[in-house]
Amino acid sequence: MDLSMRAPNEHAEIRGIIFDKDGTLFDFNATWGVWAQDMLRAEAGGDEARLATLADVLGYDLARSRFVPGSIVIAETVEVVARAMLPHLSETDPEVLITRMNAAASKVPQVEAAPLIPFCQTLASRGFTLGIATNDAEAPARAHLQAAGVIDAFSFVAGFDSGHGGKPAPGQLMAFCHATGLAPAECVMVGDSLHDLHAGQAAGMRTVGVLTGPASREELAPAADIVLGSIADMPDWLAARP
Repeated sequence: MDLSMRAPNEHAEIRGIIFDKDGTLFDFNATWGVWAQDMLRAEAGGDEARLATLADVLGYDLARSRFVPGSIVIAETVEVVARAMLPHLSETDPEVLITRMNAAASKVPQVEAAPLIPFCQTLASRGFTLGIATNDAEAPARAHLQAAGVIDAFSFVAGFDSGHGGKPAPGQLMAFCHATGLAPAECVMVGDSLHDLHAGQAAGMRTVGVLTGPASREELAPAADIVLGSIADMPDWLAARP
């Protein structure tokens, strides 16, 4: 039987937790809102009409320096975002644009959704195996975790370019299970978007939504076992489980 088609066993012991990165470990708009303003202005090259078009294509509110709910940047891969921008730029090579965006993204200071060092220490002390599944590229993801001082807390880190595909497909999550020896029913996928939660469902994992991305509770709830305010609520939720 295909593991990705199994329904999660609600009574199985949770042993593994796999997190999305942007909007989950790190507050999405607090981290990427200001950066996107600078990135779009640089790519527009002083052309205000082009700037407005790029912002519209990406679902970005220039006045508020925030991504709006439904923005493709929230859950899609860097490749998808770059290809959406490309028709409106003088740049013609998607790989050049992707490389430029990844290089810039790896240097962006991340705003933690909760203090990550004590958060990871708490989960590790309780015996949980932790992983990352992000639609960011793997290199900037590792750079962000390294800068936060928590890279060693994660047994598995996968980006869209790590060879397992991107979310909402379950490939990254199944690779986490393969790498750790855990069954999907023993794992939880934690994320701020429907792409995260649908990947978790497809893998046969339990799903936890968090509200540190642009998606609302109402949007996430149908695909989540529970929606929490942030990852800061995870230790109490885990402790309260039978």
